[in-house]
Amino acid sequence: MSQSRSPQEIRIQNEINHKKIANVHENRATEILKKVRESKPQIDIERGLYFTKSFQKTEGQPLILRWAKALKYYAENASIYIDENQLIVGRSGKPGRYGILYPELDGDTLDEAIKTLPSRDVSPFDITPEDAKIITEQITPYWKGKTFHEDLAKALPRETKKLTYNGDKELTSRYIVNETASFRSSLQWVHDYEIVLEKGFEGIKEEALERLQQLDSDSPVDQTEKRPFLEAQIITSDAIILWAERHAKLAKELSAKQRDADRKKELKIIAEICERVPRYPARTFYEALQSQWFTQMFSRIEQKTGTIISNGRMDQYLYPFYQKDIKEGRITDEQVQELFECMWVAMSEFVDLYLSEAGGSFNEGYAHWEAVTIGGTTKKGYDATNELTYILLKSKREFPLNYPDLAARIHMGSPKRYLYEVAETIKDGIGFPKLINDDEVVPILLSKGASLKEAYDYSVSGCAECRMPNRDTYTSPNAYINFAAALEMVLYNGKMKKYGDEIVGLETGNFEDFESFDEVLEAYLKQQKNLIRHAFIQQHEIIRLRGEHFATPLGSSLHKLCRESYKDLHQPSIPGGIDLGYFEFIGYATVVDSLSAIKKLIFEEKRLTKKELLEAVNNDFKGYEAIRQLLLHAPSYGNDDSYTDEIGQLLDLEAQKFTHKYGKELGVHMDLRLVPFTSHVPFGKVIGATPNGRFSYTPLSDGSSASQGADLNGPTAVLLSNYKTKNFDYEDHAARLLNIKLSPSCVEGENGTEKLVQFIKAWHDLRLWHLQFNVLNTETLRQAQKQPQLYKNLLVRIAGYSAYFTELSKDLQDDIIARTEHEEVS
Repeated sequence: MSQSRSPQEIRIQNEINHKKIANVHENRATEILKKVRESKPQIDIERGLYFTKSFQKTEGQPLILRWAKALKYYAENASIYIDENQLIVGRSGKPGRYGILYPELDGDTLDEAIKTLPSRDVSPFDITPEDAKIITEQITPYWKGKTFHEDLAKALPRETKKLTYNGDKELTSRYIVNETASFRSSLQWVHDYEIVLEKGFEGIKEEALERLQQLDSDSPVDQTEKRPFLEAQIITSDAIILWAERHAKLAKELSAKQRDADRKKELKIIAEICERVPRYPARTFYEALQSQWFTQMFSRIEQKTGTIISNGRMDQYLYPFYQKDIKEGRITDEQVQELFECMWVAMSEFVDLYLSEAGGSFNEGYAHWEAVTIGGTTKKGYDATNELTYILLKSKREFPLNYPDLAARIHMGSPKRYLYEVAETIKDGIGFPKLINDDEVVPILLSKGASLKEAYDYSVSGCAECRMPNRDTYTSPNAYINFAAALEMVLYNGKMKKYGDEIVGLETGNFEDFESFDEVLEAYLKQQKNLIRHAFIQQHEIIRLRGEHFATPLGSSLHKLCRESYKDLHQPSIPGGIDLGYFEFIGYATVVDSLSAIKKLIFEEKRLTKKELLEAVNNDFKGYEAIRQLLLHAPSYGNDDSYTDEIGQLLDLEAQKFTHKYGKELGVHMDLRLVPFTSHVPFGKVIGATPNGRFSYTPLSDGSSASQGADLNGPTAVLLSNYKTKNFDYEDHAARLLNIKLSPSCVEGENGTEKLVQFIKAWHDLRLWHLQFNVLNTETLRQAQKQPQLYKNLLVRIAGYSAYFTELSKDLQDDIIARTEHEEVS
């Protein structure tokens, strides 16, 4: 192992040697966390059960009203807990780590899923026999025949369905054109938390009551569309107020029984705060944080948002409360940090539960993205960093936990201190913060119709997405496309090795008959276009059906355009909104490198024949190691090599051309994205050996990163390949996720920090969207794989989120180990 270790590695080694852990302060949040980390996630059935019971009673009513009444029913009946020693209260499940059920999504398979959840390899959950019986006898029977999953499968045309699902009873994913709409009811999202802090839900309710009185009693639109929307607002406001009041009552009861004087006082304060917020406007920092927490937690009860509801720009909307409290001597920076860390621990207890095999495999390690956005600019375009920005960074360094996800906005005016503290936080080695480039994102948002104020005020949401609260209106989950499958269909004339003689794609001709690389490229682009075409057909049906299955009265109450138009956020079109969708390019570098190798070795240098290549990949390179080595040493993406980068740019261009032409038919900006989460692992499991030397059924390349181990010219060359493969004259693109793995030794000390800051500046100047780091020794990862019991607290950066390395599948662990560990930042 390299002599230099990241601070995280030093902490892990101290834990192994039973030494005091340096640079980690001990507080109440640390004590709560210790208990949380020891527990395996449990399934809490209350949300699924109470929604089911409510929906049974409200058949035939408008969907948004049914959803609001289900929320109210939950608020009235759900168990309420206050964790010992916690300062921030409100949870949607039992004590410890827990996941909750959303049977409206895929409840038709719920009874089967619970049989395998406790023992599955990826993100397992426990469930009691009593709860399993309730699921089987009370929840699943109601939802069979009613779920979005079933309706979507029925709606898809035969050829599209063939690329989407296997032909089994559960309609499991085929990992070619993968829909993600049946295991989440919404894309990642950020609420306008400021309206809650400024008005409270009582203010939101009063506004709805006033508008209800103004409706025209003779108008069919007012009575059938506007009235249910407003009534749902009122019921939902009452529900969250009731939920908070029940916590206040419990806090009073616990305070009366409490013997410890300090805890007795804390519980009394908690009761007073829960009686106040989120019903009324917040007055203090503590009240504001508790109000925000109640809002985001109730959002989790309302719906399964892909990557979970994000926190928005906490250093901006909480700053006035912080300033006032500091000025009046009501709070200290240490108390602010402690409150934040109590929230982070509470976040870590809620685990996003995916029933489907595909959903679980896309989000390994109990993935989560409750992003907190820091830095960036104000609505007027000036630098926005403040004291809270630095407290949030300090918390990440001193309280090593993978919650929340921290996203740092970088712009050309970012202060020197900010850049250096961001770099120091990255050097800690736990993968935070991820970086988002204002000078790439803001122009893109402007091109989609945003105003400058809206674009300047965006929040990071999910993996690498950017949302403008009160202007973004698109929530339909989108397709992940396996473009390595398109490549394989070229090699086998529409077939895939995994599926034998079945014609899966287009019959573009026998590979051995192609006489030039241009013919190969033409065949690939036909296959690529065909997969995108079916993704768009899929998306058309998803958009059409979602409004019949999902409603979000809470989310709609917090969106200005929804309130103005009386429309639920999940309806296909909200007047005045900007609809930003996407489709995902999975396996980008795998495809680019494979096409590069074919071009170089077969058609230019003639060192291989087409027959030899087919024999080698058909046999997974067994007996063909010499050929594999030739392929591995062909020009590869990620090395600032125009030979490969020109191929990558062409694939990007052709994908953008398609969506530029047909996205308008869907009424959505269907942008090209390269953000895989962990889907490059299961997508790789359906792809045989590829012409870049990759073995059969192993992970594909991730995001816009180079193929595992292929980036040989240093991390700056990776940036330059990213830059040169983009088409800046097209606006039909969004995030490109980029992972960089650095040896701790290359960023050691002040000189290392300076190098990292300069690297970040180079990334910024190239106008690349996203950047994140692992600063770890590869040998540490290997040791953790061998002795997981000693490395259970080792965090790694994955794809827009960090997770505990030992909670990942071996395939994903191997993928992270295989990433190039750069020894220099140059």
